[in-house]
Amino acid sequence: MQKFRYGLLILSLITSFSVYSQVEPDNPFSNPRRALTYFFENLQDDNFNPTAAAQIMRLGFRSEESAEQLAIELKQVLDGGGHYIYLDEVPENPNYRDTVNNAYKYILVAEYPNLYLSLYQGRWQFGQKSINEIEVLHKKVFRFGLDRIIEYFPNVGTRKIMGLRLWQYAATFFLIFLSFIVHKILSGFFKRGIIRLLVKTGRDELAEKYVKPVARPLSVFFVLWLIVVFIPVLQLPADISQYIILGLKALTPLFGTIVFYRLVNVLAYYLHKVAGRTESTLDDQLVPLLRKALKTFIVIIGAFVILQNLNVPILPLLTGLSIGGLAFALAAQDTIKNFFGSLMIFVDKPFQIGDWVTSGEIDGTVEEVGFRSTRVRTFRNSVVYVPNGKLADSTIDNHGLRQYRRFYTQIALTYDTPPHLIETFVNGLRKIVEEHPKTRKDYYNIYFNDMASFSLNVMFYIFFAVPNWPEELKARHEVLLEIMKLAEELGINFAFPTQTLHMENFPGKPSLSPEYVGQNEAKLKMDEYFR
Repeated sequence: MQKFRYGLLILSLITSFSVYSQVEPDNPFSNPRRALTYFFENLQDDNFNPTAAAQIMRLGFRSEESAEQLAIELKQVLDGGGHYIYLDEVPENPNYRDTVNNAYKYILVAEYPNLYLSLYQGRWQFGQKSINEIEVLHKKVFRFGLDRIIEYFPNVGTRKIMGLRLWQYAATFFLIFLSFIVHKILSGFFKRGIIRLLVKTGRDELAEKYVKPVARPLSVFFVLWLIVVFIPVLQLPADISQYIILGLKALTPLFGTIVFYRLVNVLAYYLHKVAGRTESTLDDQLVPLLRKALKTFIVIIGAFVILQNLNVPILPLLTGLSIGGLAFALAAQDTIKNFFGSLMIFVDKPFQIGDWVTSGEIDGTVEEVGFRSTRVRTFRNSVVYVPNGKLADSTIDNHGLRQYRRFYTQIALTYDTPPHLIETFVNGLRKIVEEHPKTRKDYYNIYFNDMASFSLNVMFYIFFAVPNWPEELKARHEVLLEIMKLAEELGINFAFPTQTLHMENFPGKPSLSPEYVGQNEAKLKMDEYFR
């Protein structure tokens, strides 16, 4: 076994020696740094030698002219995309291995994983896969065939001022002027076109309050997109363009996020119109909640896009968020429970906005249903915030869904009230219910049903057909006043808890016993009252 290990060690030493022996002492492609240094040195303005730079390409079946064109296109892709290669950070190890897949290759830009140098026969060069990637990236960076413009401009104004040619200054000013013109055209299109059309069709609120705030950021978004498309044509130095393009990559999704953020208000406007056509008021409350959820979602997605464009690694961030999210979920169980409770409220619809509800100690009118809690206005005019999780698990008595509102009381009459007068009074009470416009006519109970310790009780059990509590109070007020007027007309006295010592007869004094009218006279009085 020990001899076998020694054999493996000797074999590895021989292999390493053979690899090093393949590296020529004067080989400019002996390691990744030397290869890239040689490539960039031969594509400088003062030393433009694409034939030499093309040696970094492993040609295969391609011609030398094709290799030269590929070398120029690679330089254009790196400069136009703002990818500055820091040569000091490129490894000098001739046997450098990629740490991901342990292969002899060096990736130039993390954004382009298929563009890499690979070791072949002691030379670090671009293989066929990377060459194909160069052609794809060139079309991606220079959209709409704008790379053809570069073929004409570099031959004009070759004099450099502060590191830039005259044609680059001229093209930069032209791009700024073009962006200004496009911004004015788009702004005018929105103001004089869409907004004016909405105003003419009677949608002034939609135009001024919702569409107009979208116009300016949308115009800026298109201008930024235009600059992103044309900026590679300027072929600015990579150390300058990397910061310009990085800023554009952040600003473009930022204004795009603002556009979609404000478009949510337009969507919410139409949803509010649709919700207003329904009888339910709960969907009216669902619209602002949906608006807030969409805006939050758009902000989160926009933030991730901006971070990704700024080359911030998203996967480790999401991994950290997932672990942190698990801890947060464990610590915020009640909040999550309340969120799902709000979903159950919107699905089951146990009440609507404006309904009078009773749930345990909660008694009041529902004002708002949020993601976490429901706001209830009590009859003391205070506001109670009830967690939706608790509300979803509890019993809810919705008084707002009642078709009729019950009214029950006992009308206590004195014991000296004769039977015929009680019967006349009960018939009068029934007629009050039948003639009142807000009472239920098909079901009510009015009977003399109890002889209590100090009174003769008449049960008064009726229902009001009213939509809310103020209307109910008004109807009660009217009915109770009619009852008192009827009792006064008939000469009936209401009883209350008292103890009375009656001395009916005294010498020289009239008797204390009440004198009641007869039955016919009482009936005539009642008929006269209801005429």
